[in-house]
Amino acid sequence: MARIRLVEIQNFRSIQVLNWAPSPGFNCLVGPGDSGKSTILDAIDLCLGARRSASFGDTDFYALNVAEPIVISLTLGSLPDELKNLDTYGEFLRGFDSSTGQIEDEPRAGIETVLTLRLQVMSDLEPAWTLYSERAEQLDLERGLAWKDRSTLAPARIGSFANTNLSWNRGSILNRLTDERANLGAELARAAREARANFGNQAGPQLDQTLQVVNQTAARLGVPVGGAAQALLDAHSVSIGDGAIALHSGTGIPLRSLGTGSSRLLIAGLQRVAAEAATIALVDEVEYGLEPHRLIRLLDSLGASDPGEPLQVFLTTHSPVALRELSGNQLFVVRPQAGRHSVYTAGISDEVQSTLRADPEAFLAKSVIVCEGASEVGLVRGLDQCWVDLGETSISALGGAYVNVGGSNPDRCFTRGTALLHLGYRVLVLVDADKQPTAEVVSAFQAAGGQTLTWRPGRALEDELFCSLSDGAIDALLAKACDVMGRDLVAEHIRSKSNGQTTLDAIERDRLLEGYTPATRVLLGTASRIRGSGWFKSVTTYQEVAREIVGPHLGTSEAGFSAAINQLWNWTRAA
Repeated sequence: MARIRLVEIQNFRSIQVLNWAPSPGFNCLVGPGDSGKSTILDAIDLCLGARRSASFGDTDFYALNVAEPIVISLTLGSLPDELKNLDTYGEFLRGFDSSTGQIEDEPRAGIETVLTLRLQVMSDLEPAWTLYSERAEQLDLERGLAWKDRSTLAPARIGSFANTNLSWNRGSILNRLTDERANLGAELARAAREARANFGNQAGPQLDQTLQVVNQTAARLGVPVGGAAQALLDAHSVSIGDGAIALHSGTGIPLRSLGTGSSRLLIAGLQRVAAEAATIALVDEVEYGLEPHRLIRLLDSLGASDPGEPLQVFLTTHSPVALRELSGNQLFVVRPQAGRHSVYTAGISDEVQSTLRADPEAFLAKSVIVCEGASEVGLVRGLDQCWVDLGETSISALGGAYVNVGGSNPDRCFTRGTALLHLGYRVLVLVDADKQPTAEVVSAFQAAGGQTLTWRPGRALEDELFCSLSDGAIDALLAKACDVMGRDLVAEHIRSKSNGQTTLDAIERDRLLEGYTPATRVLLGTASRIRGSGWFKSVTTYQEVAREIVGPHLGTSEAGFSAAINQLWNWTRAA
């Protein structure tokens, strides 16, 4: 069960330099568009795939610089015995120390014996696959993997087009399930219709074991194959050979006609069954063509929830559904940086795991606003909608996302933000000022490059709104509160928080005479945020408040509040 221990890429497409030690199990790559995720999968496929040639062009070289060769090196561990044969590969065997992640050029006791396979492309665009070790290079020795060994190690590429894996082509999943092969004989030389009718009767018994595995896997995954799959000649095949035998439904329809999602799901299940023969799978945009429930089944088929790690999987995704199903140690964030690419393991800290479960969209963004609670999320979303109404670009279009830490403890905002900063995200913490966070926690966040947006000292969001907005805006806030909570409950909150000294009716009468006094504003802020009965305490309600009231009245609000909102605006635009 071979595993890739180290991926090294130089001067390939968007990647100038990358050195990454992947997980032996699930490796889900996320990052902004054009960050190099698909390039990593293509590099693995080109280097390790069972091919004798590959087409390269000048655009495959980093920055179109053909003077610097493309070099892709994969160090392979967990080798079968035939790949550790001293007579065949002795001068190329190396050592991998898992405790340090370092390669040693000589194998020794206590560390894993590995082989490094290298693909190099010079300016002549001719690819060369060789084994690599420093001592072999010094001795001017050169050799590649035997073709049989290359075929054994070749990864399964589960892509948008599944035709090759649903026929008995060379290297297809079907040929890796069992050792049985069909004896085609003279039937393939006959007319297509006669051959198709007669050949199925002969191929079926010969491929019975493989067909049983296919049917069992399809039934378990809910992939429709029309009763039971058969091995019939593919009427659209252009050559007479192994590839002319393809999977068909019980009614004789080629299974390559399945939808993209069904094809991917079936092939992933078969790859799991064939794991003893082919242990590495590559999946680009795993969510493509799949509804959420089928996406979850696909991830399970690839072993996402299996502690035994039956496959080493490399996949990319832009789906929050996929991320929610994974653990933080299966998630890897790809970051292009000055002169090199880095891949960060998200890890399994409480902060990462909590974000994965509650707000997985954050891992698919460039910038993250960590909000103390639902009120702050709703405020930012509503302001964003207000800005979009005015013709501005939305925060989501700029690569922004929100994280809701659930209120109560301001430290959680900063610890969550720090965890995201360490993975290369831009982070702004939006937090109330009525509770003081721990100074050391804030310092660690700021030292990592995070920014903080908060209100004036001692104020929660509701205090800030009622103390900063114009009288007209407060009229609208009270009307909204009565609409959401009911006038009687709003009046009771005001009476309770004033210790019976004033009422909603009295506040409304005084407003007509002298507006809202500073004392009244403070009272309304306090009354509006009673725990468990806040007037606007939901994302949806605060979103409406921000879009319909706060945004339109920003021009007449107090300068300190306007400055805070401008800080939010400027931060989102600086991505």
